[in-house]
Amino acid sequence: MILRRHLLQHRYPANEQDIQRAVIQHLAWRAHPDAFCFHVPLGGYRRPVEAAILKSIGTIAGVPDLVCILYGRIYCVEIKSAHGGRVSDVQRVVHERLRRAGAEVTVAFGLEEVLAQLTAWGILVGRSQ
Repeated sequence: MILRRHLLQHRYPANEQDIQRAVIQHLAWRAHPDAFCFHVPLGGYRRPVEAAILKSIGTIAGVPDLVCILYGRIYCVEIKSAHGGRVSDVQRVVHERLRRAGAEVTVAFGLEEVLAQLTAWGILVGRSQ
C-alpha cells in the first residue's frame, strides 16, 4: 500500500512544486527548439525587509509560475495542484494585465493540464512516455 501510494504520487505530483519540477523535466526533453521557458520564483514567505527590497526593484506579485516565449509570442501558465489549488485576487489582476499586453495566460490544474496546454501552444512537441 505504501509503495503504491508512493508510485501514484510520483506519477501524478500532488503539490505545485512537484508539478513545476515535472513540467521543467518535460521541457528539457520535449520543448520546441525555438522555445525559451523559465520559472519566475516569486512564491513563498519573505521577511518584510526582503519583501520591500524585492518590491523596490520591480518584483510583481501574481506573475504566473511559467513563462515561455516562442516566435515572439508570450505564453504564461499559472500552475495549481489538481486538488485544492486556488487563484488569488492578485494573480487574477496580473493575469488580466498580461492578457491586455498580448500574452496568452492560462491556469492549469495538475500536471496533465499543464502538459496539454503547452502542447496545444506548440511549446511541447513529441509524446510523453
